[in-house]
Amino acid sequence: MPSAAERTRTLVQSTCSAVLLIPGLDAAGSDQLMPLSRSVGPDGDLFLEFPADSPAVRAATHAQDDELTAVLEITDVAPVSVPHRIRGRARISGWLTSVPGMAGPGRMLLRLETGEAYVDDLWGAQAVEPEEFRDAAADPLVGHEAELLQHLHAAHGEQLGTLCGLLGERAAADCAAQRPAVVPVALDRLGLRVRLCERDGGCFDARFEFPEPVRDVVELRHAMHTLFEAAAH
Repeated sequence: MPSAAERTRTLVQSTCSAVLLIPGLDAAGSDQLMPLSRSVGPDGDLFLEFPADSPAVRAATHAQDDELTAVLEITDVAPVSVPHRIRGRARISGWLTSVPGMAGPGRMLLRLETGEAYVDDLWGAQAVEPEEFRDAAADPLVGHEAELLQHLHAAHGEQLGTLCGLLGERAAADCAAQRPAVVPVALDRLGLRVRLCERDGGCFDARFEFPEPVRDVVELRHAMHTLFEAAAH
């Protein structure tokens, strides 16, 4: 199971939507508080790029020596159509300062010094210490996950359906009777999670672990082939 810190780093470094919440700024204009890009520095601080005229930039610039607190909120939505589509949320709170001269024309870089982090996702809810966040690595598939899940859903529906056979006799019998829709909902270096939705509207998740953690898309392709082979037999 990926650690809470790894899962939080993965969400930060993914393409999930994010908004920077600053006390006193109206969240109604939240589209102006969405970073254009985000990255993590070697000390675990977040670097967030905004248009130079963003309210977030104005707030950070005016604060100067005062401590300006802020929270980056990330919402993770499954990239395929599935019931209960929100997969998780993460919050990173800390102190916001501007970093002059480090962004492109018309843009400004803000630094969020990580004070605390929290993740609530398909694995559960957990707090993350700043040091854990700093030392964790994002999942190696984070840049490809959305595309891979969409491909699995579009091109390998029949093979996904065979995964029912790996769930044990009772579940396999239920699958045979109900023939639920099997939708790939999450993918990481350790395995694949699918959501099985029956005709009566009930859904449940099943997770299939890979024999070994994968490091890239090539190793993932082999792991998926092994998984489908096992299901076919």
